[in-house]
Amino acid sequence: MEAVAAIFGLLFLLFVAAGVFVTVKAVKAAKRGVDRGMAQARRTVEDTTLKARQLTQPGVAGELAQLRLSLRTSMRATQDVLHAGAADDASLKEALGLFERLSAHGHELDDELKRLEREPDKTSVTARLPELRERTERITHSAESLRWAARDRARQFADDDLAALGEQIDMEAGALRHWAKEPLEDRLKAPEAGASGAGASTASGGSPAASAGWGPAEEETPAITARDARTQPAYPWQKAPRTERTT
Repeated sequence: MEAVAAIFGLLFLLFVAAGVFVTVKAVKAAKRGVDRGMAQARRTVEDTTLKARQLTQPGVAGELAQLRLSLRTSMRATQDVLHAGAADDASLKEALGLFERLSAHGHELDDELKRLEREPDKTSVTARLPELRERTERITHSAESLRWAARDRARQFADDDLAALGEQIDMEAGALRHWAKEPLEDRLKAPEAGASGAGASTASGGSPAASAGWGPAEEETPAITARDARTQPAYPWQKAPRTERTT
């Protein structure tokens, strides 16, 4: 009994441990989902705020908002394309590594632009705008190069696959047409062969069946003779045949 109780106790502990493990995993997954949702909401709010500043605040504030919005949009689009393509193309892993290094420069620039938005000395900020614009253009240009290269690579793979598929379909279609023509030609040749064989056998004086060689020749059909009315069965709707009177 003690052994049975120990086994049940061990099973209970295992079930409890499994339940705790599943619960922890579920909580972590839910937390990650909440974090992603909050990050997405935060990015949406920031992008909306930058668009509003770009349209409503002319001058330095609007310029900084435009630079940040351009930087964030380009980097996010490149990140989405590379991550989506890397799932099917392992060659994009190196491009992802380069993008991570580029992202470090992009985050540094975005933080600097954010700090300059709160800078009270607008004259100094205005003096730095050409240099900030150049840095933004360099980073966005590099991001666009990676993004379009990944898209061109995916499109080239799709074109190659479509071309190979088209060749296979053409080969299969040709095979199907050849299969459809071959029996038709055989059927057209068969009557000609039969007619020539029949003519040859008839010319030689033999029957077609005997010349074919498939089996013993059938006996010739006897000539058709006139029917004797006296030996034919009578039907109700027929008149009895006349018999000649004998004297």
